[in-house]
Amino acid sequence: MLMGLENLIRDIQQEPWADNLPVDEEFWTHYTKWVEENLLPKFLERFAGKVDDIVDIDPGLPEQEILEKATSHMVSYLGATSASIRIYDPKTEQMLSYGSYPSREETRETAIPLEDSISGEVLRTRQTYYSPNLLKEELYHNKKTVVKEGVHSLLAIPFEIPRFFPRERDTLGVIQLYYEDGGRKFSPLEIRTANTMAKRLSFVIAHKKILNMNRMAEKREAIVNHIFLKLGSRGGVKLAEVFNEVVPELADMVDLQSCALFSVGPALDQVVLQAGFPLVGGYHSVGKAVPVSSEPVYELLLNLRDYSGDSRYEEVTPFYILIVDVERSTLMSENNKRFAQRNGINSILFVPLKVGGEITHFMTFDALDYRKRYRGEEIGVFLFLGGELMKVQKMEQLDDALHDFKNPAIATAGFARRLKSLIGKDDLESSREQIQKYVDILLDETSRLQELAMGVYAVGEEQVVDFSRMVENRVEINREAIKELMKQDVTLKLGPYDRDLRVKCHSVHIERVFDNLLNNATKAIPLKGGTLAVKTYANGKWACAEILNSGEMSLRDQMKSREGAGEGRGLYITYRILRLLKGKMDVRSQNGMTTFVVSFPLYSP
Repeated sequence: MLMGLENLIRDIQQEPWADNLPVDEEFWTHYTKWVEENLLPKFLERFAGKVDDIVDIDPGLPEQEILEKATSHMVSYLGATSASIRIYDPKTEQMLSYGSYPSREETRETAIPLEDSISGEVLRTRQTYYSPNLLKEELYHNKKTVVKEGVHSLLAIPFEIPRFFPRERDTLGVIQLYYEDGGRKFSPLEIRTANTMAKRLSFVIAHKKILNMNRMAEKREAIVNHIFLKLGSRGGVKLAEVFNEVVPELADMVDLQSCALFSVGPALDQVVLQAGFPLVGGYHSVGKAVPVSSEPVYELLLNLRDYSGDSRYEEVTPFYILIVDVERSTLMSENNKRFAQRNGINSILFVPLKVGGEITHFMTFDALDYRKRYRGEEIGVFLFLGGELMKVQKMEQLDDALHDFKNPAIATAGFARRLKSLIGKDDLESSREQIQKYVDILLDETSRLQELAMGVYAVGEEQVVDFSRMVENRVEINREAIKELMKQDVTLKLGPYDRDLRVKCHSVHIERVFDNLLNNATKAIPLKGGTLAVKTYANGKWACAEILNSGEMSLRDQMKSREGAGEGRGLYITYRILRLLKGKMDVRSQNGMTTFVVSFPLYSP
């Protein structure tokens, strides 16, 4: 069965130790036959058994535990003292600690650089690397481990977990086996054996991914069923109540350790903790309000600041923010870092909940295990949960709106009947004051109905509107505001207006923007009087309106305004609508004047 028997005998005879051995062909034939019949079967049986031990590792275990069990088999079979695993993280370009045998994770470095390290060299070359003397090894920098653990030589093996889906990355890592004896020589058989055992890991991980796909489908179905049952029950739907009922049921399925639901204030100035899990024994203070400005991660989540952090410590996407390292992330305040340290929180996932393009709530998921972070498939389930809870939120808004529709609807119908009765009289002049009163009430109540409707759905379909004419109309309405505020000596400077500007939007949204800005500008004019100037123009692909008023705005207030944290609700509403319409606003203040420049994307047919 041994292939190339003659070549094998010739190779043995050329070894120095074989000089004094018999040279007749019959001896060597018997020798190789004995090796084949007695030595190789035992070797292959033991080796295949150990490979089977790796392949048979329970795929339901966490990925890190699978790797640790595999390395324990490698340590016992190859006669090593210990082993460690490092995985390459393409986001941080570091080799992350991913388990060890025996476990020493609490004393190991969380991450080491890709460059100038044994792990990095193995990853770069995709070849096994061995070092007979770690004290003299230039790529091995933690010399204290050599003395403390009593290990002097090392064998580093590459391993690869192929991607399961086209959009995934291959997982690349290194298994390092440590030996007590220094000056150790690693035979080709040892190296080949170690590589073969490392490659068998891919079968276990592939099996695990198949099971995960099935589990994820089950979790999604469970989420839908729980929410469907809640929506089908009698009584009004409340997001916090659904959260409290659904999350505990899913905790075991998604390995959920701790999570919370926050609501965002209408002015984007604060968040309030609405619900937390676990309900008993947790650290969540339900009802507590926190200023958005106190937490950088809240400002980033609500699009009130641009991201300028370090991607090694956080992962920022349009769908979630993952704080990988709470202690080092600049998105976490010192107060939040102390809270995380006190409660053993190592990483936090933030998932925003949007309705109509606006973030009204968000969820947080805390990972408590040492150096644990939620994996991609777990994040996928949390995002799915967020999507389903957004449906609940819309139902809650509809419930609230239907409840609040009752009173203005009754009032509108009643006063409309009275108004009709008055108009039917011959002498309208005598009823003028009463008619005016009823008209004012109808205007107030129908405006309230409009606001309630806008809170649930977008108002109608987007239309292409004449931008300058719309601005001009709002200016005319603002003239009445100037009279009501009894502003003296206000000089209006209107125009020029660019008559070729078109934008696509819900007209009521832009009307609200300019009503707020013109009202704020009017109020900001000093009591002694001043100027209010408005003009429109095109700037590249933007339709721009410039509103200039007397009165300076402090630098502090300008910075708050840019972050959507200025005083007064009008600016908050304005910034929220601008984000919804993909517009922008710039504020300048100098020489006793303040200028707001509002820009919307020009409509292109």
